[in-house]
Amino acid sequence: MLKIGPIEMKNQVVLAPMAGVCNSAFRLIAKRFGASLVCAEMVSDRGIIHHNQRTLDMLSIDDREKPLSLQIFGGSRETLVQAAKYVDKNTNADIIDINMGCPVPKVTKCDAGSRWLLDPDKIYEMVSSVVDAVDKPVTVKMRKGWDDDHIYAVRNAQAVEHAGGSAVAVHGRTRVQMYEGNADWDIIRQVKESVGIPVIGNGDVRTPVDAKRMLEETGVDGVMIGRAALGNPWMLYRTVNYLDSGTLPPEPTAKEKVDVCLIHFDQLVKLKGEHIASLEMRKHAAWYMKGLRGGNDVRKEINQCETGTELRQALIEFRDRLEHDLAPAR
Repeated sequence: MLKIGPIEMKNQVVLAPMAGVCNSAFRLIAKRFGASLVCAEMVSDRGIIHHNQRTLDMLSIDDREKPLSLQIFGGSRETLVQAAKYVDKNTNADIIDINMGCPVPKVTKCDAGSRWLLDPDKIYEMVSSVVDAVDKPVTVKMRKGWDDDHIYAVRNAQAVEHAGGSAVAVHGRTRVQMYEGNADWDIIRQVKESVGIPVIGNGDVRTPVDAKRMLEETGVDGVMIGRAALGNPWMLYRTVNYLDSGTLPPEPTAKEKVDVCLIHFDQLVKLKGEHIASLEMRKHAAWYMKGLRGGNDVRKEINQCETGTELRQALIEFRDRLEHDLAPAR
């Protein structure tokens, strides 16, 4: 079973820390559907140490989400350590994760995120400094490498281990690939074989069968699920069940998708208020409605909604139409 420092997970399924998505509302949904560990979206070290209110709001954790990993990013040792100390003392996160996988230019140009992948020595220095400064276990999420000419995943993971890191998550794509092409599971296997700390595999786990295959082919201790869970938390539930029993629970019905979309929206309203929640829910609703008959029309309708009441009504009416269509003829 997956264990990070003293924290034992109840299964091997982990929710990835997706920026702009993994707030408390989404993480609570993921927990409801069985994820053993949820990872919060990355937070800027400078935002934390300058007490930026929007940043500090992102550190809010509901006890029902635990165990939870809170991810920070930054390019300088001093600011990263300060931020880690703040998270260690002022949040109820269980794990502090350091981002060295984010590929977006606004992060890498600050020497943060996947920029670290080019320098195993910097990784050792940064991680060891954070480990020495905090009590919580420290983990790292990284990628295969910067590009095909700079694939240092094994050396980088060894640097994390030597620095006192408690686990490493590896996305099998390079920074240059972003989210395109195929994830390289072989490099994940090589990392697992080269370190003694837990390794979590990430990339191209689209179905429960993929998750089982990744565990078997790479030997990793856990699987991290990201985009496959967007609008589809059943992916988490079905994977947990499949890994546990070998049987695949059925796919959700259209009504179940709408019902959970409504629950998600209510949790987002509690977290961010009706106005912001209504705007943010547009992308989530599009993911929930994907592939449903009439889903495209209700998605367009939701994108025009000005209030939470309108959005909720659009979803309820869509659900009622679904139920009417499925009702047996008399």
